[in-house]
Amino acid sequence: MRFDLLALSAFAPLVAAHGAVTSYIIGGTTYPGYEGFSPANSPKTIQFQWPNYDPTMTVSDAKMRCNGGTSAQLSATVQAGSNVTAVWKQWTHEQGPVQVWLFKCPGAFGSSCKGDGKGWFKIDEMGMWGGKLNSANWGTALIVKNLKWSSEIPRNLAPGNYLIRHELLALHQANTPQFYAECAQIVVQGSGSAVPPSDYLYSIPTYAPQNDPGVTVDIYSSKATTYTPPGGRVWSGFQF
Repeated sequence: MRFDLLALSAFAPLVAAHGAVTSYIIGGTTYPGYEGFSPANSPKTIQFQWPNYDPTMTVSDAKMRCNGGTSAQLSATVQAGSNVTAVWKQWTHEQGPVQVWLFKCPGAFGSSCKGDGKGWFKIDEMGMWGGKLNSANWGTALIVKNLKWSSEIPRNLAPGNYLIRHELLALHQANTPQFYAECAQIVVQGSGSAVPPSDYLYSIPTYAPQNDPGVTVDIYSSKATTYTPPGGRVWSGFQF
C-alpha cells in the first residue's frame, strides 16, 4: 500500500502541471470552455471539446491541431480589432512560447470547418526575451503569472467564421517539447477585406519539423541568446 501511495504522490505533480484553456472573454462576455475531467458536467461551449490535459509530444500528431477536439456547439461573435482573451485555470511551466492562430472556415461551422488543409495563420506570439533560454523571460511565464492571454483580431480581417487556436509550447524538459493547444469557434464581424498571403498559411499538424530549433531545444545546455517560435511569421492584417 505504501508503494501505491508513493507512486500516486509522484504522479500527482505531473498531472497538476498540465493545463488547457478553460474559458474565453470576448466583448465583455465570458464563454465557458470545456472541462476535460468532468465532461458530463461541461456546459455547451464555443470550444472544441478535448479529452484531457495531456501534452502533445510530436508535431505530426493529430492532437496538435486542437488537442483532439473536432467540434463545438456554439460560437462567439467578435468585432475585428477587438480582443479575444483565453483563460487557463492552471499553468506552471515558465519556459516556452505562446502562439495564437486563426483558420477561416470555407462555410458554416461543423463538418466543413475542422481546420483541414493549409489555412492556419498566426496572429500573435511571444517567445523569449533577455537573451537567456533558462529563465522566466518567456511568453508562458506570463501565463503562469496571469492565467490569461489577450490577442487582437486583425482590424481589417475579412469577416466570416473562424477557428481560433491557442498554443502553449512547454520547453522545460530538454529536447522534449510539450504542446498544449485548444480551439474555439468565433464569428468575426467588420468591414475589412484582408486575408493573409499564401506564405503566411500553414497546415496543422506539421506546421514545423520536429527538429526545428524552436521545437526541439535544450534550454539548459544551449548557448543560444535568441529564440524564434516555430511556424513562421505573425500576420498583423496588412494587405499585400
